[in-house]
Amino acid sequence: MIFWSFSFIWFKMANENLRPVAIIFFRLVFSIALLSSFLVFTKKLVRIRKKDYKLFFFLALFQPFFYFLGESFGLTYVSATFCSVLISTIPVFAAIAARIIFKEKLGLLNYSGIFLSFLGVVVFVVNKGTFAYNPQGIALIFLAVFSAVGYNLILSKLVNYYNPVYIVNVQNIIGAALFLPLFMTMEVKHLADIDITIKMLLPVLLLAVFASSGAFIFFSFSVRHLGILKANVFTNCVPVFTAIFAFILLGDKLNVQNLIGMTIVILGLFMSQHKGKSIALK
Repeated sequence: MIFWSFSFIWFKMANENLRPVAIIFFRLVFSIALLSSFLVFTKKLVRIRKKDYKLFFFLALFQPFFYFLGESFGLTYVSATFCSVLISTIPVFAAIAARIIFKEKLGLLNYSGIFLSFLGVVVFVVNKGTFAYNPQGIALIFLAVFSAVGYNLILSKLVNYYNPVYIVNVQNIIGAALFLPLFMTMEVKHLADIDITIKMLLPVLLLAVFASSGAFIFFSFSVRHLGILKANVFTNCVPVFTAIFAFILLGDKLNVQNLIGMTIVILGLFMSQHKGKSIALK
């Protein structure tokens, strides 16, 4: 979550010179080069089971393809604050989906923690006048939300059979292939008109190493050991970490409302991880 929280800063830096589709495509390509080299060097390349081909395709279709398209273009219609509130509903919808599809059960305290964590994000980010939105924006952000839920459901079926590094590498390879037509039609001409420098690509490289590689690998490990529900609640820490780093590194201010929201998120997180008796919700 720390890596993903920094990704907003790196994306903003990269976006000063490169457009969203180019940033996404390059970060995927860099990540593929890094992870493929690691897998070859450690001899951890494996053969995908025939029945899992569809799972890997839909895994990449949901994340990175649909998720990045929904979030990136959705942010052109809604405020960043409103977007973060909608994104924080991912653990809530993931809990509902896991309960319906996989019959995954948690205790009442755990479910209460998931909902409390969402409320904490709302308290943390909401300020008067921050809800600039329209129906198109809401639809695009919810495309990202439901894509993340779909990604989590499929990921939970793969983590017990494949190494997380391998899973992330395959999802990035398929994702890059899906983005290639968009990159060729939307970005190649624009890139031909600018001089690409190492300094320009540095934030993209950071996104590739830490956000598109490290964060997804660690998250896959977490889903394997914690399950969909408990792992997803941690995503609500992202806006909190982003604000803390902006406070430390950029001098942004944190007010009392931010601190209260932060406390609620952390309290909800602890509640969601409590190892109590599982219950069947009716």
